[in-house]
Amino acid sequence: MEKGNKKIINGWVFYDWANSVYNLVISSAIFPIFYDAVTKNRFKAQFFNVSLEEASTMELPKDVQVTVEFFGMKISSSVLFSFVLACSFLVVSILSPLLSGVADFSGKKKKFLRFFCYLGSAACISLFWFKNVPLELGMFFVFIASIGFWNSLVFYNAFLPEIAEVEEHDKISARGFSMGYFGAMILLILCLLWIKLLNQPAEYSFLFVGIWWLGFSQITFRVLPNNVYNKKQEKGILWKGFKELKIVFKVFKTTHRLKKYLSSFFFFNTGVQTVMLMATIFANKEINWPGGDGSAGLIIAILLIQILGALGAFLMSRLSGKIGNIKTLILSVSIWVVICCYAFIIHQPVEFYILASLVGLVMGGVQAIARSTYSKFLPQETTDHASYFSFYDVTEKLGIVLGLVFFGLMEHLTGSIRFSIISVAFFFVVGLILLLFVPKEERIN
Repeated sequence: MEKGNKKIINGWVFYDWANSVYNLVISSAIFPIFYDAVTKNRFKAQFFNVSLEEASTMELPKDVQVTVEFFGMKISSSVLFSFVLACSFLVVSILSPLLSGVADFSGKKKKFLRFFCYLGSAACISLFWFKNVPLELGMFFVFIASIGFWNSLVFYNAFLPEIAEVEEHDKISARGFSMGYFGAMILLILCLLWIKLLNQPAEYSFLFVGIWWLGFSQITFRVLPNNVYNKKQEKGILWKGFKELKIVFKVFKTTHRLKKYLSSFFFFNTGVQTVMLMATIFANKEINWPGGDGSAGLIIAILLIQILGALGAFLMSRLSGKIGNIKTLILSVSIWVVICCYAFIIHQPVEFYILASLVGLVMGGVQAIARSTYSKFLPQETTDHASYFSFYDVTEKLGIVLGLVFFGLMEHLTGSIRFSIISVAFFFVVGLILLLFVPKEERIN
């Protein structure tokens, strides 16, 4: 396959456009607010011993914590949300290495990408019924949607070193994230018009996400190549895929720069993903929104993050070309430390908008540069890109599991989600220190 083919690169970038609606509408914007409203309404119905319809008009005392019953256990709704997501990331971290070995051995990256795309989009559509099914089933839909989204990214990211030369990775990775931000923002605006202007139920947004993701991904599937390295189809690919992974891991252990970088990535990305996943829950609980309803303010903040996220990805791509990837990441991670400290002290909507602006500027950039940096650091002669990216993915997901569990436990132990958000600064500080020790050149030993 010819590297640098514009049609293939454009098709690859379009998967960011297709799947980013999950990250925005489901992970960050509409679903967390919807989830908070549904669980709060169920709690109020039990607390006041009234119907769900009557409960929607009643207000809880300020010192009452909303809990839900999940498989017979009483637990905070926000803690449950973080734990379910953590479990999904744990499953992804187990599945992706094994499946990536199979994909590299058999040349079936595109088939795995398609499977998890369809799984995730179907789960998003299932969230349409979240309000009317038992909470255990509803959270299962959340769990599966997360697995579909994150596992598909393993195989999607693995195409980057196959479709473009190393010097193009920063620009193409940033372009993908920018496309994703703009696409997700368009669908979010359409969903808001549907909910606010047409006064339609919010759960239709989850249908739109599933259809958007499924539909636009067809552009990617039509142009991405099958079996780039013409791997032979043999029997026993599961076992042979595992052996392929072992071979790759043996080589990986001898690399110096790649291991150092991945150690740093584990910590700073844990911070990034934890903040992104829990920011809406934090703002809904801790910001003094006018009238007590922060839904409109949160949506404005999220749109602000999307716009600035696309700009940030572009600016950091340009900056990395001037000062290098590692220095760009050091600057970005330093700003994240400031963000966590600032989040601990804010209470007013204006302060939250300032925070959202800072998050937007560094969120897209750090993700785009982190992905392209790893791609650049891979051994140039390798054809096992899915296996190598599975290490990146496992590092990311285990970090997210740690971050979400840590976040939930801090709230559970302290009774305040503010201590959860300030504690995330620890991951950024450790990641920043480790970035300082990433060498300029690769060394095999």
